[in-house]
Amino acid sequence: MAHMDSGTQRAADNDELASYRLRRERELSSLYATARSMAALGEVDEVLPSIVRHAHELIGSDFAYLSLLDAEGNLTLRASAGTISPEFSSARMPPGDGLGGRVIESRAPFWVSNYGEARALSHNPTFDLLVAGEGLMALLGVPLLVGERAVGVLFAADRTERPFENDEVALFSAFADHAAIALNNARLYEESRISVQRLQEAYRTIEDQVTTVERAAAVHEALTHVVLTGGGPGDLAQVLVEHLRGMVTVLDRDDKVVASRSFGGDAADTGWEPAPELLEAARRTGRCATAEGEDGAVHSVAVIQAGGSHLGSLSLTRHAAPEPPDIRMLERSAQIMGLLILMRDARVEAEERVCGELLMELLSRPPVHPAQRDRALTRGVDVDHLDVLVVADCPGKSPGDVVRQLNAVSPEWSGLAGEYLGQATMLLRADDVQEAAGALHHRLRRTLGEPVLVVADRITGQERSRSFTLTRRCLEVMRSLGETDRGSTTQQYAMYALVFDPERAHDLDQFLDEVLGPLLAYDRRRSTDLVTTTAAYFAHAGNLSQTARSLHVHMNTLLKRLDRIGTLLGDDWRSPDSALRLHLAVRLHELRGALEGRSSGARS
Repeated sequence: MAHMDSGTQRAADNDELASYRLRRERELSSLYATARSMAALGEVDEVLPSIVRHAHELIGSDFAYLSLLDAEGNLTLRASAGTISPEFSSARMPPGDGLGGRVIESRAPFWVSNYGEARALSHNPTFDLLVAGEGLMALLGVPLLVGERAVGVLFAADRTERPFENDEVALFSAFADHAAIALNNARLYEESRISVQRLQEAYRTIEDQVTTVERAAAVHEALTHVVLTGGGPGDLAQVLVEHLRGMVTVLDRDDKVVASRSFGGDAADTGWEPAPELLEAARRTGRCATAEGEDGAVHSVAVIQAGGSHLGSLSLTRHAAPEPPDIRMLERSAQIMGLLILMRDARVEAEERVCGELLMELLSRPPVHPAQRDRALTRGVDVDHLDVLVVADCPGKSPGDVVRQLNAVSPEWSGLAGEYLGQATMLLRADDVQEAAGALHHRLRRTLGEPVLVVADRITGQERSRSFTLTRRCLEVMRSLGETDRGSTTQQYAMYALVFDPERAHDLDQFLDEVLGPLLAYDRRRSTDLVTTTAAYFAHAGNLSQTARSLHVHMNTLLKRLDRIGTLLGDDWRSPDSALRLHLAVRLHELRGALEGRSSGARS
């Protein structure tokens, strides 16, 4: 019987040993299979959950989790498997505290069957509360070693009190060693990937910089070609549009659109005029200013300046915000545009100066000299056919500004423009003087943007100087008559020829003396104002009440003055023929006084 008991015991021992070996083989097989699967992972974020999941399946605990050391030395939970609360998942264990701190310091496995009663550990009150709330009892921690350095801890935890067998600790440690290798490989892989990514980004940056430099060089070459070939603002805007897309608008000194180009087309119907605050910001800083408009488009403005003078602005409008190379391109284009404007202004000023000098010679030194004729012909002007003289006056602009506009249109009239004796003057060829005056007035009114008077006169023979005097005095008469914005001819004011024709000044004196002499003499002698009363009487068509009110006198006073006028001029002074001569004489007297007062004011 004893023999049978001994045999049975040996059989039982053999069965237990076989079962142990089988379990160990399964555990080792699972361990190596897990190690191979983790080795195939590349990203750290993929490796960590895989480590914890396999560890949880391998040891069969209630839950498993993995914590890594952060930059401050705290253990921070990075992955977990099994049921665990969010508060526990977000906990951090300071260096040296808890079971994890013990494992990190010793770089060896450590376990406790009841964490709350483990006196060999340095407890952290905050973490102890989380452990109690989680119901955690048994806890095993094994280090994740990379070389001799512990980088984290792998934990297995149960909610019942129990010891961890040596086989479990050894198996968990072996798994942790494989996990540490997989984690380190993942880190190396991620560092390599980041390095490669940075190299790729650096290469793309270098490529972008090379592209930007090549692009800037191409734009600079194109803009230089525009300048050298005498191109204008529209040509420059077209070059920019081809490289920057969107819409490019060029504005002049007065912030008015002079050229606009949009991508995919030629001239835009209307350019974009920058908001005053955006333009002011660009002027103040001297750099490109950018802002998003209410329409969602992004507007960028670079001012065109030279020597402290504002010459205009260059604007870019598109939906995408400009990159720094685009900003630099816009600013550099504004500089080139400034150079283009200065060159154009210098060329225009030189041409205006030559034309002005030639005009002055033609007006001041008749007849025409052969040298003058040749100089004019080089500019496409035949001085022998310049048969109309025009004087233009715009109080809101200087004579030079008006001359500049006349010069712009002079080729259309085969003419010459310049400033002569302070007046914007032009000699031209025209069959219809009135038509020429009206056309020039319309053009100047539109380009100057202000009221302007234009007077034209048909030149008789070589009497250009006399025509200028006549035209200028006609312009002064128009001002005296209240005209401010009109194109006319001297012929329309023939009835006032005595006033503004110096060669007939004696005739004017004689006419006024014959008609107004008695009244003028009486006013000088008695300090009265009968001439003014006569003028008011005619101005109000003989209406006595209106005449008295305009003179601010009583009706009896007016009647006495009118009786005195009749005594001095004769009782028929109000007859149609006498009244016509008297009315004309009074009007000419007033105009001459106004002109003499204007001339006196100009001299003073």
